[in-house]
Amino acid sequence: MNKTVLSIILGVLILVGGLIFSFERKGTFTQNKDYSYQIESTWELPKILSEISGIEWIDENKIAGIQDEDGILFIYNLKTSKIEKKIEFADKGDYEGLAIHEKNAYALRSDGTIFEILNFMENHPNISKFETFLTASNNVEGLCLDLAHHQLLLAIKDRESGSDDYKGVYSFNLKTKELNKNPFIKLDMKDKLLENSSNNISKRLRPSDIEIHPITGEIYILDAKDPKLLILDKNRKFKKLYALDEDKFNQPEGLTFTPTGRLFISNEAGSNPANILEVILKKN
Repeated sequence: MNKTVLSIILGVLILVGGLIFSFERKGTFTQNKDYSYQIESTWELPKILSEISGIEWIDENKIAGIQDEDGILFIYNLKTSKIEKKIEFADKGDYEGLAIHEKNAYALRSDGTIFEILNFMENHPNISKFETFLTASNNVEGLCLDLAHHQLLLAIKDRESGSDDYKGVYSFNLKTKELNKNPFIKLDMKDKLLENSSNNISKRLRPSDIEIHPITGEIYILDAKDPKLLILDKNRKFKKLYALDEDKFNQPEGLTFTPTGRLFISNEAGSNPANILEVILKKN
């Protein structure tokens, strides 16, 4: 076999390998889709927040955020584009979710552990830690406040123990400080809205964050690996799925709303620096 033929074969193999890698990274859902949203504003984040995960709205100009390496709560000012305050609440770890209720903050570690940070804006907040039956193998990333039921909601990213057909969203009672063993929501991996997402049922939806719309009561679930946003109606039924362009949403890990319903999504750094995007969804 001469050098020319070998070069052609090698070139074909490299091309095929590149296409396979590209397809695997992009996923099936986001290809050839109409991205029904617009990006209203963008905030490029400092390097310390390159791995930003959970975010939560505080007031007119401030968003609280965590990143998945350090037990630190960051207060970021959208108006000045600067970090105003850092609040240490735990040692190094994989911190993924954040929820805030009035003066208290709750941070979620991926092994299902919840950190309660009472009076988090004070100089010496009171910090407690609560273990749950969820584990690192579940890879728990989504956390939000469900004020109507006085609970937190935790969404697992990876495989549900004992089943690939659904992924659970579990409720943590803020009074008893206990996690209900029965899922508050079962996210059906076989639902028609997800059927084009992946051939692997358990990977059709991999929640990276969860939030409840403050006006409609609808539940929003973010997926970072094959970027998309799933909306459940207030009865917890699948309603709509938005594709997110991975060129703009490199790895969407955080989700939050203002009291009036403005939507913000945070992205880890990749080809672009980490950022926070204000997103307007089109109602088509």
